[in-house]
Amino acid sequence: MVVVVAVLGSVGLAEYYGSSAKFFPLFSVVRFSNAHCLGNNNLNGTCFTRRECTRYGGLASGTCGNGLGVCCVVQKSCGTTSNVNCTYFVNPGFPGFYTGGSRCTISINKCNNNVCQVRLDFLDFSLAQPDVNGNCLNDFLSVTGGATSVPRICGENTGQHIYVDFDPGSNPIQISIDTNTAFAFNRRWNIKITQIPCCSNELAPTGCLMYYTAISGKVMSFNFGTLPNPTPPPDGFLTGTREMANLNYGVCVRMAPGYCSIEWSQDPNNIYSFTVSGDTEGVGNLVGTATAADSGANCTGDFIVIPNPSQNGVALDTDRFCGNALVTTTTSSKPFVLTVVTNSSENFGDGVTLPDVANRGFCLQYRQLPCPP
Repeated sequence: MVVVVAVLGSVGLAEYYGSSAKFFPLFSVVRFSNAHCLGNNNLNGTCFTRRECTRYGGLASGTCGNGLGVCCVVQKSCGTTSNVNCTYFVNPGFPGFYTGGSRCTISINKCNNNVCQVRLDFLDFSLAQPDVNGNCLNDFLSVTGGATSVPRICGENTGQHIYVDFDPGSNPIQISIDTNTAFAFNRRWNIKITQIPCCSNELAPTGCLMYYTAISGKVMSFNFGTLPNPTPPPDGFLTGTREMANLNYGVCVRMAPGYCSIEWSQDPNNIYSFTVSGDTEGVGNLVGTATAADSGANCTGDFIVIPNPSQNGVALDTDRFCGNALVTTTTSSKPFVLTVVTNSSENFGDGVTLPDVANRGFCLQYRQLPCPP
């Protein structure tokens, strides 16, 4: 969209152009686009007129559009609605902590008809941990109204992101955070909501809850951490898991031109960078498996899927990986996707496999590999 500003008289022109205003006619039309801008507060905004920024409930943070507009930063909290691209959803009292309360919801409408998706960047996200079985009960984020199935998300997720498709109609996407005041915790969130045009190269493919576009990078499961879940279990024996229960989502990487395969590997300096099933710490009388990789038929509860994989140049007959370590794995299957699956029975087992104890989830490195000459 282009904003048209009509400037009348030499006084108005002088405000924009100084002494050069005498070279302009009495009536002049100046145009600037509603482009993204960086505010003086280092937050992203949209270039609007000052009056438009006020109408949208935003904060003018510096100028844009050759000085004709203001960089409008829109920051909203509970019980609000926004149709502005790049809206920040924050807890009451942000940047301070929030002790909890009723459901806090923001509704996001399309800024125009050419929008198909939103990206939620968790710039700050600290909610209560899941319970001993990985269920988000005290606190959780939920997303409704869109065409993408989003699981409940809780715990520590600063730096994570998700993509959500708008439904084919005009329904808004609703983002809600529920908090339990009976559970004492210093909560805080700041979620950047960016709308993505249908024709954009940044649009995530269908089925991708997370989407990465770099040649190499790092991927973490929700609530990954180097320490176990501090939530005490009911029986005082088993340590809680940081993994959330009942997950099934795709982590996708955009294939770069000239690259034909992708490699997934652990952080060699972190023994907990892949701990998705089994007993991670050897709690009580159980035998710890903190460095044991597993795959195939043994992966029935919590696991990742890498299609048509190979390890050390040898093709594997399974695409499931679990346990407490991951051997560096390569695949040429396209699109590049890693699927995350967790079940509903963590510490108390499923009657077949050993209980999952003190799992952290995963923090994996990926690297796209060039096509052979």
